[in-house]
Amino acid sequence: MNRPIDPHQLTQAATATGTTEGYMPGWGNDFETEALPGALPQGMNSPQKCNYGLYGEQLSGTAFTATRPERTWCYRIRPSVKHSHRYEKIDLPYWKSAPCIDPDVISLGQYRWDPVAHSGAGLTWLTGMRTMTTAGDVNTQVGMASHIYLVTDSMVDDYFFSADSELLVVPQEGRLRFATELGIIDVEPKEIAILPRGLVYRVEVLEGPCRGFVCENYGQKFELPGRGPIGANCMANPRDFKSPVAAFEDREAPSTVTVKWCGQFHTTGIGHSPLDVVAWHGNYAPVKYDLRNYCPVGAILFDHPDPSIFTVLTAPSGVPGTANIDFVLFRERWMVMEDTFRPPWYHKNIMSELMGNIYGQYDAKPQGFVPGGMSLHNMMLPHGPDKEAFEKASNANLGPDKLDQTMSFMFETRFPQHLTEFAAKEAPLQDDYIDCWTSLEKKFDGTPGKK
Repeated sequence: MNRPIDPHQLTQAATATGTTEGYMPGWGNDFETEALPGALPQGMNSPQKCNYGLYGEQLSGTAFTATRPERTWCYRIRPSVKHSHRYEKIDLPYWKSAPCIDPDVISLGQYRWDPVAHSGAGLTWLTGMRTMTTAGDVNTQVGMASHIYLVTDSMVDDYFFSADSELLVVPQEGRLRFATELGIIDVEPKEIAILPRGLVYRVEVLEGPCRGFVCENYGQKFELPGRGPIGANCMANPRDFKSPVAAFEDREAPSTVTVKWCGQFHTTGIGHSPLDVVAWHGNYAPVKYDLRNYCPVGAILFDHPDPSIFTVLTAPSGVPGTANIDFVLFRERWMVMEDTFRPPWYHKNIMSELMGNIYGQYDAKPQGFVPGGMSLHNMMLPHGPDKEAFEKASNANLGPDKLDQTMSFMFETRFPQHLTEFAAKEAPLQDDYIDCWTSLEKKFDGTPGKK
């Protein structure tokens, strides 16, 4: 069945049980949704003939034998083999994958960057990606890469998917639309989106220019962290994650599909839109989340807890309790601890910490860490508050204090993060960042009982 639609407009499910403005709530749910009535088979996955002349096809995000397989059954106008033809290798010089170790770049250090500025050139999701760090190995599916995206132009008859990774997208400026095989996701600052490995999509600019951060996860998928004694509530609640309802394009137009595979990029030409899934059901789907719904927990008597208390999502590694990646959020919250140094304490960590500022001021670095900026403290390198933050926290009147108008995050990984040539030589690196601790004074004098 052909339904006339405007170019680049997807026909979307008008209604579906439990939806809110085109989204279905829940983390890891088994969803079902159809953009045309009766397009979704009931009681079976692969009928001999699908309604509307559709093809049944499964998209698998885990091995078939996984403890809880993640897969989605798609009912589409053409099978995916029609969206894949002979491939031609292309170069996207600023998008790097691990291992990417430049012998002329020193990754050992504490680094901080100002926001990467827009150049004025027209950039799409693909040409505007700028890799800052890489860790692990994309070929063995461990580790990650961190990127800045600068996007001014929508993709037109161009589509993309990554066979290497799922992408965690953290907008900082502007609004983007991800028109995916499984539906439409719109994101803006203070929201995030997760685009699964293997999912085809097109990225459109709703309000630009757009800038943000991307964590490219090569390893096991992101999941909600174990809550332990925290219990069933607070942190990120499953109901606040939203997956899109079915939407499709039935459009004949010369198009390209770009694939990221083992760190290389290849393109293929086809004669139609690949966003042709009319109905789907399953638990492998894109998702968005509003970070303003994150409910932080913390100490209410003394001591500053480990930053892991603010974990939104975690991607496990083969080492129990040690993540391939943690996504950690530092948002507005009350500080009420008594007789406590309240900012994050000085420390060295087996994990490598890459931070980004979405808006506002971060309490441990009141100067220099600005919205759109990033910092990197690599594994086992000491870091902590600068002198201004130390003196203020050490001498503050410790009444209840609201940290307001602030939102920063951390991509934390068990692997060392290597700077790319772009991060070391083109991005606006703050050469004097290491000096923020220079003015810290020796206070020890051996006097008993002195504080």
